[in-house]
Amino acid sequence: MPANRMISASWLLRATLTIFLAAVPTEIAAQDTGGNQPEGPVQPIPFSHKTHVSNRVACKDCHTNPAPGEAMLIPNADRCMVCHSAVKKDSPAIQKVAEYQSRKEPIPWKRVYTLPDFVDFSHKTHLESGKATCEDCHGQVSELTVMRKLKPANMAFCVDCHRTNQAPNTCKSCHDEQ
Repeated sequence: MPANRMISASWLLRATLTIFLAAVPTEIAAQDTGGNQPEGPVQPIPFSHKTHVSNRVACKDCHTNPAPGEAMLIPNADRCMVCHSAVKKDSPAIQKVAEYQSRKEPIPWKRVYTLPDFVDFSHKTHLESGKATCEDCHGQVSELTVMRKLKPANMAFCVDCHRTNQAPNTCKSCHDEQ
């Protein structure tokens, strides 16, 4: 009789662990650690990547990568008004951008992609040395009329990409040594 109880307890433990481990990815995705968002955040100014790309505006035309190259900047009003001082300048949205520019205030864009502070990520390294494209990490943003997360920004996604592209894949490749 005790042997049966031991088998039952062992089976119950395995079943519980299996259910728990199966639930972990779902729980992590629900916390938005990189899963797709059905809708993007409401932005202060409506912006369509699709419209801009169809007018031959490249990612780097709006998103600059100043030295040392870790971050790609989200465009400010001055950057927008390079074109929009002439293009669609009577649009209420562009007038709002012009107001931010005249007040010398940043447009309070809401970030869609973020990485934890303990992750070292260089756009410059990935775009130049790694030969990655914006689409590799962000997906086909060029098809979006409202920006949203298309690809996960999580460790599993990055590790898989590094493995596939035979890039350095040690902990210190992406994390500070403490």
